[in-house]
Amino acid sequence: MRYHFFGPGKVPRIAVIAGGLCLLAGPAAGDQRVNEMLAVQQSATADDRQAQAEVNALADETQEAVSEYRVRLQELDRIRRYNDNLQRTIDDQDREKASLTRQINEFGDLEQGIVPLLMDMVEDLDRFISLDVPFLMDTRRDMLTDLRDLMDRADVSIAEKYRQVMGAYQTEAAIGRNMESYPGELEIGGVNRKVDFLRVGRVLLAYQTPDREETGYWDTRSGEWRSLDDSYRSPITVGIRMARRLAPPDILTLPIAAPEGGRS
Repeated sequence: MRYHFFGPGKVPRIAVIAGGLCLLAGPAAGDQRVNEMLAVQQSATADDRQAQAEVNALADETQEAVSEYRVRLQELDRIRRYNDNLQRTIDDQDREKASLTRQINEFGDLEQGIVPLLMDMVEDLDRFISLDVPFLMDTRRDMLTDLRDLMDRADVSIAEKYRQVMGAYQTEAAIGRNMESYPGELEIGGVNRKVDFLRVGRVLLAYQTPDREETGYWDTRSGEWRSLDDSYRSPITVGIRMARRLAPPDILTLPIAAPEGGRS
């Protein structure tokens, strides 16, 4: 075996070569380690990003769920309030139906009392007209006939029958507060003649022929027509004109029976 010895300051070449190899191998291994660490860090960062994205997505979904839950709560509250109002409306309708049913039953009893009363009122009106001053008798008799027919009609309500009967009474009552003149015919001396009637309330019913030759009045005490003297001719003429709005109001001297039975 041979041994080579070198002098001071000399390094064996094999050692130098080996050291160089070690130096060459050292940086390459470090870079690989660094790369592995960087790859791990990058993978971890990517995982963190993905996890954060998933957390953000879950947060968004949670927020949407909370918002939808609040909306559903508001809808539920509106529905509950609507149902409460609807129930109160139904309860009020039930009370109204019960009230109407009770009124219908009561109206049946009331109708049984009103109808005979209205019929009696028509008959009383008939008797009153028969005893009244005989003006427009045909018109008033036709009114009574219409009222009797009305009372027998099934298609007319009780309210309408009542209105018609009361309207007839009001018309008759108004007659006592006005005056009117209308044409007609009257038997005078056994002959039917055309005349102009003058009614002053219910205190006077007079007549006068168009030629003013005949003037008379209805005597309520005897129930007959009586002639008037010539002193009443002009007042009756003026009264007829006043009733027809052809002359202004004026004071007239008319043959009105006094309470004691005399005439003025």
